[in-house]
Amino acid sequence: MTLRLLAVHAHPDDESSKGAGTYARYRRLGVEVTVVSCTGGERGDVQNPALESRAMADRDMGGIRRIEMARAAELLGIGHRWLGYVDSGLPESPDELLPANCFALIPLEISAAPLVRVIRELRPQVLVTYDESGGYPHPDHVRCHEVAVHAMDAAADPGRYPEAGPAWRVTKLYYDRILGRDGAEVTTMVPVGEFLDLRDAALRAHASQVPPDSRFFFGDRRRTATTEDFLLARSLVETSIPESDLFAGIVDDREVTT
Repeated sequence: MTLRLLAVHAHPDDESSKGAGTYARYRRLGVEVTVVSCTGGERGDVQNPALESRAMADRDMGGIRRIEMARAAELLGIGHRWLGYVDSGLPESPDELLPANCFALIPLEISAAPLVRVIRELRPQVLVTYDESGGYPHPDHVRCHEVAVHAMDAAADPGRYPEAGPAWRVTKLYYDRILGRDGAEVTTMVPVGEFLDLRDAALRAHASQVPPDSRFFFGDRRRTATTEDFLLARSLVETSIPESDLFAGIVDDREVTT
């Protein structure tokens, strides 16, 4: 059996801050891993004061983030797809209007269509995304959750999006708990201790967004973590909680640990 994992993220760099160790681990084990970036991160701000390519970032944020994403994907050895939507930006106040035609404002039935096609093409057993809160209240993260769940359900129904290919049912859905939100429920702890350096390299590839000396990303709490944590939100197979493997219940443990 070919094992496949699909991770759906809001922006380029999210895949490296929320799951890179897990993706690297499964690639080492021969699992096909693909990351989808729903938006291009065009409305992000430069977070690294020492960025060498500052002039390009100021001129073409979307362009530099594509370059950074390609480098991170190469380091992790993963496949990557752009869903093709425009970053909604992070409003400074609840009253601030979102830009027209941004990802968060496109009707769900429309914005989920390309992800349905990706799911049916790649046929993953496991899908990873954010919970209903988006992990934090960025409109693209919340919309990412909504689009991922909608597309996963629709992909299993041959009567929906018939133009997107033959139906495919995802076996397990996980929400990430990677950044250690205190009090958040965790069911699954994937061991990633030997992949921390690779995770950090993927993070640093997103140089416009990640200062190389960031205590948030590279401080002791992150450096001493030996697992990346998830919540099993849905499963079509029986599994014992807590888990240490996203594919538990799909295959015998020996198939993904040898």
